[in-house]
Amino acid sequence: MEITAGLRERKKAETRLAVHEAALRLTTEHGLENVTVEAIADAANISRRTFSNYFDSKEDAVLYGDEQRIRLLVERIRTRPAEESAWRALHGSVIDFYCEMGGPDKQWAVRAKLAKRHPSLLARQLANHASLERELAQVIADRGDGGPGPRPQVMAAAFLVALRVATHIWSDEHESRPLSEIMDGVLDEMARPFDDDRPARQDT
Repeated sequence: MEITAGLRERKKAETRLAVHEAALRLTTEHGLENVTVEAIADAANISRRTFSNYFDSKEDAVLYGDEQRIRLLVERIRTRPAEESAWRALHGSVIDFYCEMGGPDKQWAVRAKLAKRHPSLLARQLANHASLERELAQVIADRGDGGPGPRPQVMAAAFLVALRVATHIWSDEHESRPLSEIMDGVLDEMARPFDDDRPARQDT
């Protein structure tokens, strides 16, 4: 039964990835406004109903890789050394992620360009980030060094903004520099309020 369940989950993951890749390719070739869910389903060799089992919209299908990337980062942050400050754990998880991947793939750049070109994609990306932001804020709070009040939420939001800004700079520069280099600089700039060992201010 475990083997069957494992095969089923792997098949689902493969189908989800195939739909994402079809959506990304069609949107790049024709523009989001000229691509329908039916066309994406046909390109992925699935039915319209099956598409709905995996994604709520074509925007979600296009941005699937972006969301997965951030979820992987959140999981990495959970396993960072407890003695690290929250911000250093965030920063370190990104650098480790890039080192293991050997750099972002081309689809990363494509998604960044599409999100800037299509308002509905950007809106969907921001909505996805809002959901992940809450999850990330909880991870920061669970580390016990985020401090009281809104600090974990502010830190999570700042981190995700830094990722987005760095990716857009990298895309605008036509990927002429490693994304990790740009990300490192943007995170350093964003770190100023967070990357220290001072206790958070206590309200009196």
